[in-house]
Formats: sequence, structure tokens, C-alpha cells
Amino acid sequence: GPGFAPGARHGETATVGVWIDAGSRYETAENNGAAHFLEHLAFKGTKRRGQQELEVEIENMGAHLNAYTSREQTVYFAKCFKQDVEASMDILSDILLHSELAHRSVERERGVIVREMEEVSRQHEEVIMDHLHEAAYSTSGLGMTILGPETNINTLQQHQFRAYIDTHYTAPRMVICGVGAVDHEELVALSSKYWDEHLPVNPRTSYPTNFDPAVFGGGEKRQADDKLEVAHVSVAFEGTSWTDQHSYPLMLIQSMLGTWDRLSGAGSKVPSVLAQELAERDLCHSVNTLNISYKDTGLFGIYLVGEQETMPQALQVVAANVSRLASPGGVGEEELGRARTQLKANLMQQLGTFSFVAEDIGRQVLTYGRRMPAVETFARIDAVTLQDVQACAQRCFTPTQKGDTSNGGIALAALGKIDQLPDYQSINSLFAR
Repeated sequence: GPGFAPGARHGETATVGVWIDAGSRYETAENNGAAHFLEHLAFKGTKRRGQQELEVEIENMGAHLNAYTSREQTVYFAKCFKQDVEASMDILSDILLHSELAHRSVERERGVIVREMEEVSRQHEEVIMDHLHEAAYSTSGLGMTILGPETNINTLQQHQFRAYIDTHYTAPRMVICGVGAVDHEELVALSSKYWDEHLPVNPRTSYPTNFDPAVFGGGEKRQADDKLEVAHVSVAFEGTSWTDQHSYPLMLIQSMLGTWDRLSGAGSKVPSVLAQELAERDLCHSVNTLNISYKDTGLFGIYLVGEQETMPQALQVVAANVSRLASPGGVGEEELGRARTQLKANLMQQLGTFSFVAEDIGRQVLTYGRRMPAVETFARIDAVTLQDVQACAQRCFTPTQKGDTSNGGIALAALGKIDQLPDYQSINSLFAR
């Protein structure tokens, strides 16, 4: 059967869910968008429950049912009172294993998803993230969007959704997780009752079940839009996979580079050297450091928002700061210690909610095959040395000139008022060795 991962029992409410080792990178150009489309269809009725019956049952429990799709995982979860844990598990099993996928529902949801795409296109950070992935991984599944192209949304058929389920929804690729008012024995019993006898161990189709290996090629994706008042620019490097030896040093580097927004009220008095210089020189409106890990690669970048006239200087400051991290003596014990404290504090704040704990457990079991306790995570953070930080920065932040080697240069995404933004080679040369 599927794996199961309980948290310690406490409280009056629980979060229970299923984490599936499949997302948009497992799709092809022909069915890209299928995993996300299935999210919509799952709540439209099963062989046992019609859509209205399903909605009323959830409302009567005061529960909350939701789902999301990422590039590597699909997640369905419920938040409920402790007396409704079994009913919630029954519903989750029903919508995943027995969804009708009715033709009328497919046709109706096409318009809903297209409108969702239009809404996402107005969320600048979402657009930048999709463009970064496209620029970095143009030859592999990670470069595709989660929602898929509009052409696919308008043409995907019932048999394609069924094939996706039959290919990827198998017991070895699923984790049942419960956090809050549910204990280990209860979770095991519910998993056995609602999942073990109903999930296939092997795929029911002959389609490939693995993703294509990610190849970070570097490149750019620009979308000029003069209706926007500012430029949104992000440069990214190949980061680390979840299990890479440099994953914890890179998390600490993310803390060092930090985040800043001029609307936050913090002014220029922030711990990040990068943010402090950008703020004092008024080179951008905000800066954010992103660090995304996948099974076989990662994406690490800096996202700037500001006037296009100052963007070249802001990029120079970014380049100087990442270069400093890769240089001997560039980082001191005080800066590393502060980054450790910030990273631990952020993790502890997130672990204060059942939803995040469930997310953390589900992802870790799929990624590591086990739950990593906080004490082990903290020990790994404390074990990172200045030499580890330097070695990590040297590996990640010194791309070659594009075309010189297989890994190419940086990934660049730009949106908004960007007609005065330097060309790709000029920006890449700031970071290239």
C-alpha cells in the first residue's frame, strides 16, 4: 500500500491528506496541464457522491477540502475536526480513486481554467517563475508550466485524464499523512481501509512513469509590457536537489542574501549585505531570494523589482555579492551565525501550523523516504562551515559564458518596462568566470 506518515497527536482539529509523487514535469507536451486539470475534476463528483452531495457533506462537517499541483507533486488534503478524520479520509479516497471525470464537467472546467490562467498572468511573480523555468529548462519537463498551454486546456479529453491517473496514481508513489488530532494507529487503520485495497501497485498503462532528466541550459525569456510601471527581473543559477550535499549551505546562502521591500518599513537597516546596499543606493523597490529544490536539480535566483534605469546597477550589486560568497574570506562567522539563526527561526514559525507540518512530512517522505525531525535539520544547519558556504557558492554562482559548456549561463526572466535592460550576454558576463 501507500506510505503513511503521522505527526504527534494533539489538538481538536487535524489535517489529513495524500501526497502523490507526480506533477507537471511528468507530463508531455501533448498532455501538459492534465495534473492541474484533474484538481478541478476531482471535486465535481464521484461514483458515490454527486458534486452537490460532496459539497454539502464537507460543509456539514465544517471541513475544508483543497488540492494543489506543483512541478513534482500533486496534493489533496482536508482540514477537519477530530471526530471527522475518518469521513475526511473516505472523501479523499473517493475523489482520487473514483472521480467520474464526466464529459460535462471536463467541458465546463475548460473555461474556469482559462480564466484562472488569465488571473495568473496578472500575478507578476508567478509569470517570472514560469519564465525562469522555461529559460533554465527549455529542453525538459521542468520548463513546462503547471497549468499547461491554453491549447491543451481546450483539447484535453477524458481518456487522457484517466490515462494519467492509471499511470501515476500507484501505491508506491503515494504518502498518506495525518497531523494534529490523529494518532499513528488510527492513521494506519484508515490507510488500510480506504487505500490499501484500492490502489494498484503497478501502473495500468504502458506510458513512462519517470520524468525526463533536468538539463539546466541557461537562457532568457523577456516579456515587455509598457502598461507596467516597473521592471521585474530575475537571474537564476542551477541550485541543488533535495538530497545534494550543498542543499543546506544553499539554504543558508538564501538567508544571507535575504529579502527586502521598501514598503516594509525596515528602511535600509536590514541584516542582508545585498539588501542593505540596494536599499541605501535606492536601486530597486524590492529584492527576493528564491531557492527551489527538485529531485535532480534546483533553481536559485534573485528577483528584483524596480525602475529599469537603475536595474543594470542593481544587477551589478547582485553579481558582486554572489561573487563575495564564493571568495575566500568573503563570509565571516558572524554573518553565517546570523543566517543560521534566521533559517531556524523561519522553520520553527512555519512548523507552528498543521498544514505546513503535513506539507513538510509528505514532501520529506516522498523525497527522503522518511520524516527528518527538526533536531536533525538544526544539526545539519549547525554543521555547515564557512568552507561549505564558499564551496557551494563557487559551484552554483560561477556560470561560464553561454555556449562554452553544457551547463551554459544564467537563466534570465524579465517582465514589464525592460526596453533599456542590457542584452543577455552583458548580464551573463557580470556573473561568468
